[in-house]
Amino acid sequence: MNPFSRRQFLQRTALGTAGIAWAAGPGWGPRVLGANDRIVLAVMGANGRGSDLAAGFLKLGGVEIGVVCDVDDRALAKGVQTVVKGGGREPRGVRDVRRVLDDRSVDALVVATPDHWHGPATILACSAGKHVYVEKPACHNPQEGEWMIAAARKHRRVVQVGMQRRSMPQIIEAIERVRAGAVGTVRFSRGWYTNTRGSIGRGRPVPVPAGLDWTLWQGPAPERPFRDNIVHYHWHWFWHWGTGELGNNGIHALDLCRWGLGVDFPQRVVSGGGRYHFPDDQETPDTQVVTFEFGDRAITWEGRSCQRHGLEGSGFGASFHGDQGTLVTDGTGYRIYDAADKEIQKVPGTGGDAPHLRDFLDAIRSGRQPRADIDEGHRSTLLCHLGNIAWRTSGAVTCDPRNGRLAGDRAARKLWEREYRKGWVPRP
Repeated sequence: MNPFSRRQFLQRTALGTAGIAWAAGPGWGPRVLGANDRIVLAVMGANGRGSDLAAGFLKLGGVEIGVVCDVDDRALAKGVQTVVKGGGREPRGVRDVRRVLDDRSVDALVVATPDHWHGPATILACSAGKHVYVEKPACHNPQEGEWMIAAARKHRRVVQVGMQRRSMPQIIEAIERVRAGAVGTVRFSRGWYTNTRGSIGRGRPVPVPAGLDWTLWQGPAPERPFRDNIVHYHWHWFWHWGTGELGNNGIHALDLCRWGLGVDFPQRVVSGGGRYHFPDDQETPDTQVVTFEFGDRAITWEGRSCQRHGLEGSGFGASFHGDQGTLVTDGTGYRIYDAADKEIQKVPGTGGDAPHLRDFLDAIRSGRQPRADIDEGHRSTLLCHLGNIAWRTSGAVTCDPRNGRLAGDRAARKLWEREYRKGWVPRP
């Protein structure tokens, strides 16, 4: 093995954390702000991740959280208090995001809702002239991902997906070293995520808690009766609102794998596993292995929600296996092994959202493309959807490698999109 050194690599590539120019050229035209202009954000979904993002944006400066939006009064109060504690002025509290998008003072919407809201909220926001930071997975189903790209391009908006490792310096460096040949020719990459989640039990029909607008919580999804094991987290494990562990956490590893291999759409996807640990209401698998075939390259993802022991000494990560060695990342730093499996380099890393949030703000101000643009977000999220669709149908699906669309299996093709509540179809 003769990989060039990290120092040589950094000298050869002007990597750093610089942004990527828009392929659309200078004609791309969101509202351009100066470096010192304040950006006004509205945060949708404040119970957990949304409050974290609000606090993170405030720490960067040059930002005002003008509105907090949530359908649960308790979460709404939490979000408002988070902004105040973070040194911001008390924001306006709103339940319905459509009222937020009517506010001309808001420059961008931060979407930290359940998955079924990601696509519709992003499309509505772009149509209203707002930029969008949308949490992962980019969307609830593949059709929404295509619509989101169309909306972002049609209305010339910045849409950043919350795949924050795209902006972490050591991860950028690791991926570029893979692609530059540091471990030789790489034909295979593996991602994984492990956890120890408990049972969600059997839900009981109960009255909707005071302060929760259950109809608005469901929004674009056809309405279902309230049960006591759905909000505020277990919705992840129901197909009606969530995308399972593959969409919840698998997206992060799969994005790294796809990025490192330089692949876009698979030709074939095979998925196996099941709900093995608890006899409860969970619809999504707690144990899943998915293989994505890209002609002469492949990716495998393994997820175990109820058994924490991970791979390569970590509960989360991605590895790249070349003919001259292997590179392994735990999501912050990375290690390189030679062809004899001897560790020859270890680069520590730092995590956190700050670089990714800053990249979003810089993209708005400059008019350039963000690091995790919706087009990249859709391609990585699509791998999650295809893995889930394969698992829910025949166990394997064939795709068009030009766009990832499904071929053949009629049952699988039906899951490319979803049914929406009347009046909520989110076409751009």
